[in-house]
Amino acid sequence: MRILVIEDDREAASFMAKGLRESGHVVDVAADGREGLVAAQTGDYDVLVVDRMLPGLDGLALVRTLRATGNHTPVLFLSALGEVDDRVKGLRAGGDDYLVKPYAFTELLARIEALGRRHVAAPTEARETVLRYRDLTMDLLTRRVERAGRPIDLQPREFKLLEVLMRHAEQVMTRTMLLEKVWDYRFDPQTNVIDVHISRLRQKIDRDFDPPLIHTVRGAGYTLRAPRDPS
Repeated sequence: MRILVIEDDREAASFMAKGLRESGHVVDVAADGREGLVAAQTGDYDVLVVDRMLPGLDGLALVRTLRATGNHTPVLFLSALGEVDDRVKGLRAGGDDYLVKPYAFTELLARIEALGRRHVAAPTEARETVLRYRDLTMDLLTRRVERAGRPIDLQPREFKLLEVLMRHAEQVMTRTMLLEKVWDYRFDPQTNVIDVHISRLRQKIDRDFDPPLIHTVRGAGYTLRAPRDPS
């Protein structure tokens, strides 16, 4: 999952992000409410972890603003305020869950993953669950990928990389854009991790099929597109 942590305590945020990344998730961190609001509005996240007491814009106001603008990404509130009234305020502001500090990381992880599953499975959520481009199909719920009716086995990073390319089919995706959406934005943009995974993805998506769909745009990045029919 892609998770946004909005927490002004840098040590706590670093600990949380490290644990979530080690559990296989992609994590972005925002250090204040206003930065977090912008990130939540512009990013494609599965879960938001929001501290209640934030500089710039407090957590309750942040979540109210998101809900008022139609953003329904699940929110887990973190707070040292643990009275019943405090939890009620968090839930009424639009939070989906509320965890009191200090907390056990295993519980935090379990709650985040439960929110992520609920978000994907929610029947009223206006999320595309099947992506299609030409003869390539990706089912986000079953995590099944097929090309020309033949199943293709992808590793988690390959799956996410292909998902991003399919959501932006026929658009050029730069390495930086792919790093932000598939990996942690703190990765060095000069790393060859993108090229390595694109190469592996091509072997699976294009090697035994025609036409090739994944293309390098020299000096720019990568794109998923089929050749145009000659006019």
